[in-house]
Amino acid sequence: MRESQKNLKKSPRTEDSYEHHVHLSIQWSRWLLKPMGLWPNSRATSQLEKPLHWLTKITCYSLISFLFIPCSLYAILEVEDLYDKLKLLGPLIFCVMAFAKYYSLIVHENDIRECVRRIECDWRSTSYASDRDIMILNANFGRRLIILCTFFMYSGFVFYYIAVPISVGRISVEDDNLTFIPLVFPFSKHIVDTRYSPTNEIVFFVQMIAGALMHGITTAACSLAAAFAVHACGQMQVLTSWLDHLIDGRSDMSGTVDGRIADIVRQHVRILKFLTLTKKTLQQISFAEFLGCTLDICLVGYYVIMESKSNDVTSAVTYVILLISLTFNIFIFCYIGEIVAEQCRKIGEMSYMIEWYRLPGNKKLCCVLIIAMSNCSVKLTAGNMVELSISTFTDVVKTAVAFLNVLRTTT
Repeated sequence: MRESQKNLKKSPRTEDSYEHHVHLSIQWSRWLLKPMGLWPNSRATSQLEKPLHWLTKITCYSLISFLFIPCSLYAILEVEDLYDKLKLLGPLIFCVMAFAKYYSLIVHENDIRECVRRIECDWRSTSYASDRDIMILNANFGRRLIILCTFFMYSGFVFYYIAVPISVGRISVEDDNLTFIPLVFPFSKHIVDTRYSPTNEIVFFVQMIAGALMHGITTAACSLAAAFAVHACGQMQVLTSWLDHLIDGRSDMSGTVDGRIADIVRQHVRILKFLTLTKKTLQQISFAEFLGCTLDICLVGYYVIMESKSNDVTSAVTYVILLISLTFNIFIFCYIGEIVAEQCRKIGEMSYMIEWYRLPGNKKLCCVLIIAMSNCSVKLTAGNMVELSISTFTDVVKTAVAFLNVLRTTT
C-alpha cells in the first residue's frame, strides 16, 4: 500500500481549482460577514469603499441599539409583572451578545484577514492529491456545520419575528379606535407611541431587519470558528500523513530524512501559529457566546414551561426552536474546540506509532520534540478562562438547568 502511495503523481493544478478550493473553505463566511461590513477588506481598498465600509458598521450598531435601548426603557419604566420582565430579559441578553460579538469581530479584523491569507497560502502550497483530498474533506465538513448553524439560527428568527406576530394578529384598542401590529421588542412610550400608523409598520419592519442582523452576527461568528478550526484540523491531518511517510519518504517529499524532518517541523510550527491566531480571534466571541447562551438557555427553557402552561402553542414552539438554536450554537463552539484538541493529540500519538527506531543516530530525537509540542499544543478557550470542549458544553447545560430550577422555585 505504501508503495502505491509513493507512485501517486501530483494531480494537475489550475488557478480555477485553487480558487474553487479557497472558496470551499471561506465562501460561506464571506457571504455572512460581507453584508455586515465584517469581512476584512484588502489593503488595496479604494478610497470610496472605506467610508462605505464604516457606514455599514455604524448602521449595524444603530440597528442593534434601536432594539436594545427602547426595549430596556420599556422593561424598566413600564413593565410591572415579573414574568413580563423576564420575557424581555432573554431578548435583551441576546442583543448584548450580538453587540459584543460584532465589536469583537471589528477589533480582530486584521487577525481575520491574516487567517484568511494563511488559508489561501495553505491551499496554494498543497499539490499532492491525497493531502488535498484531506483538506477538501475537512472544508466540506466545515461548510455543513455552517449550513446547520445558519438553518437553526434563522429558523428561530422566522418563528420569533414573523410567526408569533402573525399568530397574535393586529391588536385593537377600542378607546382610541386604532389597531396595531404587536412589536417583538416593545417600544417605550417615553420615546414614541408606536401604536399609530405608519410609525407602527415602520418600527416593526426595522425591528425585523435588526433581528435578522443579530442572528446573522451569531451565525457569522460560528461560521468563522468552524472555518478556521476545520482548516487547522485538515492541516494537522496532512501533517499526520507526512509523519507516516517520514521514514521511507513520498514522491513529493524531500529525498533525505533531514529534509523531511525539516518540512514536518516547519509545517507543525505553521499550524501552531495559525491556531494561536485563531484562538486570539475567537476567544472574546467564545466568551460572549459562553456567558450569553448559559443565561439564555435558562431563560428560554423557562419561557417554554410558562407558555406551555398557558396553552400558547405558537409561542411554545417558537421558544423550543430558539432553545434548540442556542444549544446547537454553543455546542458548535465546544465541538470544534474538542476536535482541534483531539487532532493535536493525534500528532503526538502518530509521532510515536511510526517506525521511529529506524531513524539513524540522533534523528530519533525529532519525534520527542514533536510529541512534547503536541502535548503543549494550543487549545481554543472562551475568554482565555474556559477550555472549549464537550465537557464544557455539558457544564453549560447543567448550569442552565440549575439556574432554571432556581428561577422556577423563586417565581
